[in-house]
Amino acid sequence: MPAAGFPDFRLGSVLATSFTATLTERQGDAVERIPTPQRLVDWLAVSGLAVHSCTTAQLELARELRESIHAVATAAATGDTLPATAVQVINDCSIRGRAAAILTPEGNRQWRLGSASRVEDALGVIAADAIDIISGERDGRMALCASPTCRAAFFDTSQSRTRKWCEMNTCGNRQKKARFNANQRKNDTAVRTDAG
Repeated sequence: MPAAGFPDFRLGSVLATSFTATLTERQGDAVERIPTPQRLVDWLAVSGLAVHSCTTAQLELARELRESIHAVATAAATGDTLPATAVQVINDCSIRGRAAAILTPEGNRQWRLGSASRVEDALGVIAADAIDIISGERDGRMALCASPTCRAAFFDTSQSRTRKWCEMNTCGNRQKKARFNANQRKNDTAVRTDAG
């Protein structure tokens, strides 16, 4: 549940790219969705990686991981060379974290942090997820949102692998609405011109 005064979280089905979505509208008026250590704790809890507390230093580490995942995912989506510094941050976080993969009764993998879980353990899971999707271990492809103000990296698992938006409910609808309004203005201008 969103805390008063903070923007809602954008949660997708892929952990690593959902984490990069804690900063949205990167090419426009950026929206920071984890502005405080407690908001990171909240995001981790709703993502199945509950921790008891977070320091300012851990929040900074989380943001460094987030931006590193975004940089590497963007490079993967555009076919560019992966930035070495960002790859190193992801690898370091993955190595530092302590978590176990467990099998649910439904046959799904779920991450379980220890009883004394730390933010670094949760970040390790996020880093491992980023490694899986960027390395091609999972079926899908990295892509960039077609919204000019967003440009979020996302993991496209659609059958055709031609998804255009990070989220249809936000970026996709906003772009469709802008196109519709532009067409309406064009049609209104044409009607006025024809009538004049």
